[in-house]
Amino acid sequence: MTAPQSPSHDTINSWADDPNGPVALHLRQELLPVEGKGGVIFPPTYADIGYNIDTLADGTKVATIDSVGSQANRMEPIFKHPPYDALVPQIKIELHREDDDNSPYIERLSLLDLAHRSADAVVHSCPTLVPEIARAFRALKRHGDAGPLCCLAPTSLVFGVWDSRGGSGEKIPRLVRSIIRAWDVQPLHAAAQFNSVWKALNAEQQDELQKEAKAKRVKLSEKGFADAPATFRKVGESAARHIPEFREGSPNLERRVLGGVLASGRIEREVTVNLVALRRIGAINDEESTRIRRYLLALTLIAATTDIELFLREGCHLRFADEEIWQVIPRRGNAVAVDLTTTAAQERLLKYAQDAVQPFQKDWPKELVHKFDLKEAKKLLAKRTEEEQSEAS
Repeated sequence: MTAPQSPSHDTINSWADDPNGPVALHLRQELLPVEGKGGVIFPPTYADIGYNIDTLADGTKVATIDSVGSQANRMEPIFKHPPYDALVPQIKIELHREDDDNSPYIERLSLLDLAHRSADAVVHSCPTLVPEIARAFRALKRHGDAGPLCCLAPTSLVFGVWDSRGGSGEKIPRLVRSIIRAWDVQPLHAAAQFNSVWKALNAEQQDELQKEAKAKRVKLSEKGFADAPATFRKVGESAARHIPEFREGSPNLERRVLGGVLASGRIEREVTVNLVALRRIGAINDEESTRIRRYLLALTLIAATTDIELFLREGCHLRFADEEIWQVIPRRGNAVAVDLTTTAAQERLLKYAQDAVQPFQKDWPKELVHKFDLKEAKKLLAKRTEEEQSEAS
């Protein structure tokens, strides 16, 4: 097997600059449960359907272990921490909150933590931030100029964003896309029994609690005062009509509490860097376009190649099975192995990014902390989004 190439800065530049260059970078990464191959893992659950499991024509079942959106939300926060925090503006939003005892406190959210990035509803509820964001999206929509957004929220260009709540309606595709799937899975089920303190109460106490629950129209089990079995999962009213708890006198497996999946096949993380989408991003002139593309490529490569934590959720703790090899995907012909993950390669990428960010730092916003305004949030509730308008048409 040919040793992976070590890309120079000139080679990386060509990935951003050359319209006839490679179309993508790709990684297929095998993962394992920390318990070892064959361990039970818990996929994410979705309303009414439970796990997202597809059955292929040959009967193979494939489960989504971490979606594209979830993976993006795990990768983006790496830019909050050294050494990568110096590569992007650190915009934060202040929310005034109260504890249970009504003690006020301030919570600061990073723009890098928001699910919809610069198009998030929280951003549109900040009167000092949203005008800048709106101008940036207008420049992109009207003139194809990504410069203003690149100086405000560059990771929105890296991980994709849809300005559905703003006036532009601009959609920006992801430059990096990652997803985790498990192959040849068998769904498992669980059952549990909660035993409350009820039996330890005397008759008078039980009677008083029953009267109070009836008066308040609540179930004792909801407040932890009655035993409660957990054998069937809750679904919406509509789904419950089609997925009953019992069918023909037997428990319906579709309604049983989910207990993870057993993967007989591989658990794979696939990561793709879209170089075609990168080269479509432009600015007011060719020189500025080149700078933007190289900067965004630097951020994309760091996001794509930095190890993320694989404790995805309770019951789903994974690790990397082995060293992985990135592939450069040409327009035609065979892929070429490239080194993007060794210590030396990571140091080169960081240096490349530190050089690429310099032209933009002088234009970063001076005001980095913005306050959430409830009045603006209420205005947003009355405004129809781009998505709602398209559904109505």
